[in-house]
Amino acid sequence: MKKMKIGIIGCGNISEIYAGAGSKFRNLEILACADLDFARAHALAEKCGIPRPLRVEQLLADRDIELVINLTIPAVHAEVGMEVLRNGKHLYNEKPLAQKRRAAREMIGLAREKNLLIGCAPDTFLGAGLQTCRKLIDEGAIGEPVAGAGFMLSMGMEQWHPNPGFFYKKGGGPLFDIGPYYITAFTTLLGPVSRVTGSARISFPKRTITSQPLAGTTIDVETPTHIAATLDFESGPLVTLTTSFDVKAHTMPPIEIYGSEGTLLVPDPNAFGGPVRIRRQGEQDWTEIPLAFGNAGNSRGLGVADMVSALENKREHRANAHAAYHVLDVMHSILDSAETGQRIELASSMTRPSPFPEGLPDGEVD
Repeated sequence: MKKMKIGIIGCGNISEIYAGAGSKFRNLEILACADLDFARAHALAEKCGIPRPLRVEQLLADRDIELVINLTIPAVHAEVGMEVLRNGKHLYNEKPLAQKRRAAREMIGLAREKNLLIGCAPDTFLGAGLQTCRKLIDEGAIGEPVAGAGFMLSMGMEQWHPNPGFFYKKGGGPLFDIGPYYITAFTTLLGPVSRVTGSARISFPKRTITSQPLAGTTIDVETPTHIAATLDFESGPLVTLTTSFDVKAHTMPPIEIYGSEGTLLVPDPNAFGGPVRIRRQGEQDWTEIPLAFGNAGNSRGLGVADMVSALENKREHRANAHAAYHVLDVMHSILDSAETGQRIELASSMTRPSPFPEGLPDGEVD
């Protein structure tokens, strides 16, 4: 098995878990890391044993690096992604694929021209929890799916993030930050969305940071922080989705799928594991279903490993750009609906990624 040499651009909060992917997945070698702040790149390299801490332009020019994981802030996902592609390297973006549809389409077009692949987070849908849910649905364990509900409800990022301001700017908010996990989970389980209806509001126009080092700083909120949507799926189910940074406490589950013969409780789509629970018609209690797949722990980088395997085996990778673009289109369409008061027909579609093979141990993708 050939190891692909990987570079990481963006050495912020999530970079450390990606840096560990080289020891978790046998087909990845994390060779270099870079950040606009070189000190951060040096610190990550030292902590995680990455051989080459570089400046961004040095990493882009490094001919040894074949694939770049782009962990920059969402506002520059497209800009950095385009530079990666122009330099002839495969690209894996953190979510979302880009802030705007047009920028995402330009990236996809350039990758096609240069015969390169684009992958995109989240890859949590490849983990044991959601893959077990997909297996149950595909096997008819709850009959025909007819509806669903998803709830991502929190108090916001200013409680813990060291620099939370960008979460409240255009292109941020709960829908664009955490929504990709939920919408990706739903499209994995049910397929593409055909139309959406949305409502949205900015509940608190100013937020005060309570985390360090910016405690006491005020944020001007520029994007909706409570969004409620209805998603109509091409396969028939209707799903309600609520994402919010305005909820102080709640009792709602992350995701439920309602079928003609039972209900499936889906685990947090921001994680890789369980629990997975099911209750069929006539039963009095919920049954926890054993996970049928590996990678139940924090396995960020799984999508990158699958992408590398796909290159070697000449198949479609699962966390692919077309699926990620559809998720981006769904999110924009929800906000378009909220702004116009109209139901929005989706211009994009996607094919459900193939299910993950059963029985593979952690760290294996084929």
